[in-house]
Amino acid sequence: MRTSAPVSAHVRNLGILAHVDAGKTTLTERFLFLTGATHKRGEVHDGTTVTDFDPQERDRGITIFSAAVSCEWAGHRLNLIDTPGHVDFAGEVERALRVLDGAVAVFDGVAGVEPQSESVWRQADRHGVPRIAFVNKLDRAGADLDTAVASLRTRLGTVPLPVQLPLGREDAFTGVVDLIRMRAYEWPDGAAAGAGPVEGPVPEALREEAARRRRALDEQVAELHPEALEEFCATGALSERTLVAALRGLTLSGGATVVLCGSAYRNRGVEPLLDAVTAYLPAPADLPPVRPDRHPADPAAPFTALAFKVGVTPTGRMTYLRVYAGTLRKGDTVLDTASGRTERVARILRVQADRTTETALAGAGDIVAVVGPKTTRSGATLCAPGAPVTLEAPERAEPVVSVAVEARRGTDTERLAAGLARLAEEDPSLVVGTDPESGQTVLSGLGELHLEVTVEKLRRTHGLDVVVGRPRVAYRETVGRGVTGLTYRHVKQDGGAGQFAHVVIDVEPLAEPRGADPRGAGPLAESLGEEEHMADLVFRSAVVGGRVPPLFVRAVEAGCRDALAEGPLGGHRVTGVRVTLTDGSTHVKDSSELAFRAAGRFALREALRASEMTLLEPVAEVTVTVPEDAVGTVLGDLAARRGRVTGSTTRGGTAVLTATVPLAELFGYASRLRSRTQGRGTFTTRPAGYAPAG
Repeated sequence: MRTSAPVSAHVRNLGILAHVDAGKTTLTERFLFLTGATHKRGEVHDGTTVTDFDPQERDRGITIFSAAVSCEWAGHRLNLIDTPGHVDFAGEVERALRVLDGAVAVFDGVAGVEPQSESVWRQADRHGVPRIAFVNKLDRAGADLDTAVASLRTRLGTVPLPVQLPLGREDAFTGVVDLIRMRAYEWPDGAAAGAGPVEGPVPEALREEAARRRRALDEQVAELHPEALEEFCATGALSERTLVAALRGLTLSGGATVVLCGSAYRNRGVEPLLDAVTAYLPAPADLPPVRPDRHPADPAAPFTALAFKVGVTPTGRMTYLRVYAGTLRKGDTVLDTASGRTERVARILRVQADRTTETALAGAGDIVAVVGPKTTRSGATLCAPGAPVTLEAPERAEPVVSVAVEARRGTDTERLAAGLARLAEEDPSLVVGTDPESGQTVLSGLGELHLEVTVEKLRRTHGLDVVVGRPRVAYRETVGRGVTGLTYRHVKQDGGAGQFAHVVIDVEPLAEPRGADPRGAGPLAESLGEEEHMADLVFRSAVVGGRVPPLFVRAVEAGCRDALAEGPLGGHRVTGVRVTLTDGSTHVKDSSELAFRAAGRFALREALRASEMTLLEPVAEVTVTVPEDAVGTVLGDLAARRGRVTGSTTRGGTAVLTATVPLAELFGYASRLRSRTQGRGTFTTRPAGYAPAG
């Protein structure tokens, strides 16, 4: 009888999430060093980090590709994924979040919640990933824990529960007071690397403040947790044991967020954060089963895993898996339910960023890479052939920017096609197509930087000299004013069995568009709300009396979805449409699903041509940070780019401007901003949906 890999309560699968430059990679490096996984602290500015191992990551100083590493802390194995913070690589974050059990959300102690940190927080909400928060960079000028915590409450809608009090401010920040154990931990300057904190009593000057905050923490937790409330009512306070148990319960349920603080760069506050990871974040067995018909993290159950990343290296193809149930052994045959093929697992690898070690098996709760599957794509389910199952794949964001690419030498055309196919296989956010008018190869992605990185990878990894066209944005079309009672009859007779379908449809906008800014200042980003711009079609049937059977109604809906691929204005995809099937009729012999699908497609095409259509363009929320003396120049430039300023704050001689700007107007903005602010201005963006093109 075969043995199974044990499932331990001492495993944590977690990710590090944050806005770009909040300190995710530095924190990961400190985790690896303090746990003994590395013997030297890597630094982003030196290009010596473990997880940012790709040459482009080291050149640019940002995380581009998610990287998996493992380490040990206090008897726990931590499987850690460092994720990108730049919005252009949100697809990497989405795929990582799909397989994580928990996360550490990192926030800048000066800026608090920033645009991309809010976006990844919402992604984690959607996947139900429990989180704890770490307010980083408290040694910076202007850093303030309370202000950052307030931004968590207002921007993210969570209940933040700070469990630490900083010792000192800004340059004088030396450690933290643990409000749970009421002890102080300091990391003195000049101490040996990895020496750990000096523990002692709470300083006299902070005892009253620490007691007040501990009392507030007890009260907040008691309000949120029934068992804690019972003890609080009986004794007027919470014991350490009850408080820790309640904080863990609130973290797992999403009822509140435990907040810690420190400075990863100066090695302050990292050990308590590691302790919090093991104390509050879930083990695989703590979470509900990935599907109701699968046992949670049971190594004896049928094998079930999700492929969340594919890497093509010079030595072969690696598929990264999160194992949810069962045990996988070297040489096993598994079923890829996405392709219907069986694949043999030749090797199982433990991954440490760009290094791997071979292992004989992987059990429920493990994150590993396998070599052997030849066609498995990101999002596919691998399972035991005798127990097929399909898990929900990570969502794939729609590309918003495209460029034409071609090989400079005609002899490299086939190599270019092969290289693009391989990159699209590794990154599902990339789409490769052909322009029907020019015949050029078109590469589409999530942003200008996303495409820059992809083209550079073609050059570096595949040795291709490519010519790149100007970036173009992905427009959409929507219905401004629809039509009612459009009738379409699909009748076809060619000697054999005929086709007959008769449908009557109403077409209207999914929501009433509010149009462009009447003052001519540019598009309104809120023209289409989040729910509206994400839905292409809402279809319903109002047919009575069974005049169109349910089977044919579904075929009409499928035909309508087919028709959304090309709109009447310029062949762009159609979005935000509501279609109602109001009537129709069938033929006793000639009606079929095929006929009604064709009728739905042609009917909606006719209806769209008869409707008043609106062209939509993607817009982005831009957050610009500049010196106060450059605000006027930056505002003028944003207005010239059809931007609309939505917010402005000032702190410490620095202004933070928020605006919605058409994505097409942001190409080249980085260099323009640097030139207009003498290199002192920075900006970040995040998608804000679609708005009527101005």
